[in-house]
Amino acid sequence: MTKLSGVFPVLPTPFTADNAVDEPAFRRLIDFAVEARVDGVVFPGMASEVETLSAAERGQMVAVLGAHLAGRLPLIVGASHADPAESAARAREGMAVGAVCAMIMAPPQAGQDVAKQVAFFSAVAEAAPGLVIMLQNAPAPNGAALSPEAVAAVAEAVPAIRYVKEETLPCGQHVSRILAAAQGRLEGVMGGAGARFVLDEFARGANGTMPALELADAHAALWKAWQSGDMAQARRIYTETLPLLLFQMNFRVRATKEVLRRRGLLEHVGARAAGPRFDAGDLEEIGALIATAAPMMTMYPPR
Repeated sequence: MTKLSGVFPVLPTPFTADNAVDEPAFRRLIDFAVEARVDGVVFPGMASEVETLSAAERGQMVAVLGAHLAGRLPLIVGASHADPAESAARAREGMAVGAVCAMIMAPPQAGQDVAKQVAFFSAVAEAAPGLVIMLQNAPAPNGAALSPEAVAAVAEAVPAIRYVKEETLPCGQHVSRILAAAQGRLEGVMGGAGARFVLDEFARGANGTMPALELADAHAALWKAWQSGDMAQARRIYTETLPLLLFQMNFRVRATKEVLRRRGLLEHVGARAAGPRFDAGDLEEIGALIATAAPMMTMYPPR
């Protein structure tokens, strides 16, 4: 398997006006990711409203993704579950349609206990032979919020864990500490946290980032600028998109879908996830922030 690096956006789950999963809209979003020249895609994750999807819906959309993507980009399947057998089943579901890796959250019920985390991931790996795992270290209450040294210890004990997605704060410091503790045993550590700290993460050795989808073209350009040594352009893109990403931190997938709607990529912006909803003032503000970031949106200009 080619080493995974670069920009891997987490795809949202679009819904129809009557709150069903929307396969045609999902295919359009997949095509946008390909056109934006990102390095791969992730589904499902927290930005996909995975907690609101039934097992049938989740399997349906993973199958749609694998078939429509058709190998055009590497696919990382989200396979987090409290039960290692269920996690392995979700990983196998993704592998069956072409996923090259499964992202699995260190479960909060195992807490800070490294032995329990090792037991969990070992059980997943045993139930899904050949699986490549990306350990997702997320803050509480959704994740276990492992220390960087604990993350490295779990990865050392479970050979199937070859990547880490680090999302606990301060992300940049934790990327540095994981890489130092792992001593070259990992193939890469990717940043999360919505790309709000992406330049610090890259400077500390992160091999990629996993933002939401709405700024995929801008994030792909930022990564390419960074890789080519054009730090001024990377910082310019970061500076012009960061205010929108900070706003997105409050409204999460609803902000992602609103930006995609204004770019002509989504018709319906309904979301099942819990969380705040826009009022008139929020819609006005997000419009201003989209206008600020618009020069970095090289495809599908917002309207």
